[in-house]
Amino acid sequence: MNERMMDAGGAWPRLRVDDWTDTKDTLHMWTQIVGKVRLAHAPLLNHWWQVTFYVSSRGLTTTAVPYGTGAFEIEFDFIEHQLRIHTSAGSVRTVALEPKPVAQFHAETMRALGELGIETRIQATPNEVEPAVPFAEDYGHASYDPAAAHLFWRQLLQARRVMEEFRSHFAGKVSPVHFFWGAMDLACTRFSGRGAPAHPGGAPNCGDWVMAEGYSRELSSCGFWPGGGEEGAFYSYAYPEPKGFGEYPVAPAEAFYSKEYAQFLLPYEVVRQSDAPDSTLLSFFRTTYDAAADGAGWDRAMLDCDPGRLKDFE
Repeated sequence: MNERMMDAGGAWPRLRVDDWTDTKDTLHMWTQIVGKVRLAHAPLLNHWWQVTFYVSSRGLTTTAVPYGTGAFEIEFDFIEHQLRIHTSAGSVRTVALEPKPVAQFHAETMRALGELGIETRIQATPNEVEPAVPFAEDYGHASYDPAAAHLFWRQLLQARRVMEEFRSHFAGKVSPVHFFWGAMDLACTRFSGRGAPAHPGGAPNCGDWVMAEGYSRELSSCGFWPGGGEEGAFYSYAYPEPKGFGEYPVAPAEAFYSKEYAQFLLPYEVVRQSDAPDSTLLSFFRTTYDAAADGAGWDRAMLDCDPGRLKDFE
């Protein structure tokens, strides 16, 4: 692995996007395969929350997915570099995370599910990417650098930790901190409680009705995306976007509004290099939420809260 990719001494690891693009793109396809397995079995939740992954102590997990009268769980283990499928009956199957084509990973994963008695049919083409090569025909994505995958997971660990702190300051409807495999981003979304105009869609190889469900309520969303910038980027956007949103003063000074993406962005490396990374990132999440909530007139007295409000009772 290239020495430029990591800072072993820091909690916030260095991982240059250009140094792991091939692995990232392959891993993206692998997560889509597993995500579609969860989609095939989990009942629909608002905004597609039933399809997401969660950052675990070893990687990314589906958590328990219902199947018959039991359940199964699939986890990308970025420490031992295995895909593990566990069932509530106690059975386990693994698929090695190693350099291999998407087609092979797809075949091995579906075979493992079959051996466990989990009958699964998925829409076997990726979403939100162009071109959308069917998984069974994808021999172009075949890279896996275990050190890079491990560093990406460590990025997610740090981002999740701070996003959970940010989430705790909201008493209204708010999503978990979860990983969407469509765009390969970690996200947390707050809702005002009001409806939103129908989303126009437009994501590549993804039905407009998918986005219409995802954005059916007025929201402010933040997250981390391993693209954009040298080492990935934190983002924050509003739907629908209130007037003056992009001109709202936000922190830190390095944050900016991208007209291309219609959202505020903060390069990951700004946070990593900060003397106080958590505070720097929290300032970005809080001020960009202010831009959305104040700009759209959210009932902040009702929705915002102090997570330390019960400390006197402990």
